[in-house]
Amino acid sequence: MRTFPAALGLDPDEVEQGVRLAGMAPSLHNSQPWRFRVLPHAIEVHADPDRRLPAADPEDRELRLACGAALFNLRLALEHAGVRPVVTLLPHLAGPTTLAEVRSGGRANPRPEMTLLYEAIPRRHTHRDPFRATPVSAEVRHLLANAAREEKSWLHVVQPGGRGTLEGLVHRANRAQQASARFRAELAAWTGRPDDTTEGVPVSRAGPKPEPQDQWVHRDFTGGHASRSAEVEFEATPLLVVLCSPRSSREADLQAGQALQRLWLTATTRGLVASVLSQVVEVPETRDELRRLLGGDLAPQALLRIGHGAPTVPTPRREAADTLIDA
Repeated sequence: MRTFPAALGLDPDEVEQGVRLAGMAPSLHNSQPWRFRVLPHAIEVHADPDRRLPAADPEDRELRLACGAALFNLRLALEHAGVRPVVTLLPHLAGPTTLAEVRSGGRANPRPEMTLLYEAIPRRHTHRDPFRATPVSAEVRHLLANAAREEKSWLHVVQPGGRGTLEGLVHRANRAQQASARFRAELAAWTGRPDDTTEGVPVSRAGPKPEPQDQWVHRDFTGGHASRSAEVEFEATPLLVVLCSPRSSREADLQAGQALQRLWLTATTRGLVASVLSQVVEVPETRDELRRLLGGDLAPQALLRIGHGAPTVPTPRREAADTLIDA
């Protein structure tokens, strides 16, 4: 078992806690595509090339989103431990897998709003079951939009008049992916796993198997294994939001990942759950059409459904020590 070094004025246990919480971020197929290098005066966030998903994510955009979300968790953990995190994205002269570097900007008193987000990290996870028919209040929608803006991103709330067009794009994207044998093989490799797995999606966490009549396409994480049926139908009118960046770039992807985690944790603090309908932004043609629907100026990064749901079990995670890169 690897041991954690001290860093940024924190003892090994505090550093391990920060890395462990960083690893609770969301990622495509629960691939957990991040690694961390702990140095005396910095913690680096790295992409893990062995966890790429080239069929669904050939440009590694969603990999960077996931690592950005992990970076936000790390920021929260460091502030909670009394360190003001200073982040450099894509640091100059760094190695090819280095996505961010976090240094200490001095001591910090945890801010109340950030403490709430920190405490929500273990409670946040993808909700693959149907939602209750309880609308999300205008107040919470405003909070979610503010959370995205705090991380240099924009949240577009899908209005009722735009649902039909968006639904069509989601179905088209799903059909395009399912027509690819390479995509189907990649999805099957990461889903339908046994309960003792530490990565991917076990059958017990897969949610109900999607039905042909479902209005919104929910990805099948069962890996072809038998799974329970939904006790109720999936909601017809969930709150749908599109997280957007002002431009398309590697840095924007990392910023959007931090925004994704901040708004998701914000939703968690208000008793809400969420899941990602990622097909529409994974297929280039439907992603381009979605961008035009949004006016053409913003780059769509993620489509989320957000609402009220019964408690579900989170997907498993790797041990924090397994994500370390030797210094």
